[in-house]
Amino acid sequence: MIDLSRTSALSMNRTTFAVLLAAALLCSCGSPEEEAAPDADAASAPEPAPEVALPPRKPSPEGARVWFVSPGDGAALTSPFTVEFGLEGMDLLPAGEIGEHTGHHHLLVNTPLPRMDLPIITDDAHMHFGLAQTSVELSLEPGTHTLQLLLGDDLHIPHDPPVMSEVITVEVTD
Repeated sequence: MIDLSRTSALSMNRTTFAVLLAAALLCSCGSPEEEAAPDADAASAPEPAPEVALPPRKPSPEGARVWFVSPGDGAALTSPFTVEFGLEGMDLLPAGEIGEHTGHHHLLVNTPLPRMDLPIITDDAHMHFGLAQTSVELSLEPGTHTLQLLLGDDLHIPHDPPVMSEVITVEVTD
């Protein structure tokens, strides 16, 4: 097993470690074409991927919660609109900074929750607020959209238990 949790030995910061960890996990999955058929010769089977030790999820305190200050569930909006985040029971710190019971916001747009044991990816559906921001001006196409907040730790990994909002639905009009 490869133990990547010893970041000091690898001379990298925690954010770099998270990126390398996610890449290693993605690379180790393989593709269906690479899998050997059940009756294939064992000698032609690909080498098994090495196991990767995941960093432990950081605990969240009892009662910690995150919510939308605005907009409210069911709001009818025109784009762009402001989304404000609320947080109670924890403190905000920028990504990469370590503190007990701290994290930063991630806004999930039109997507289900990600895996809770891996860093939250960055794409149009998973917005990171790694500078500890508490609001964003959001532009969405007309239509119905879902929004959810999920707090991530210094490595963008959700806490245990996760600190997340309810899913809200907004209607963007022309």
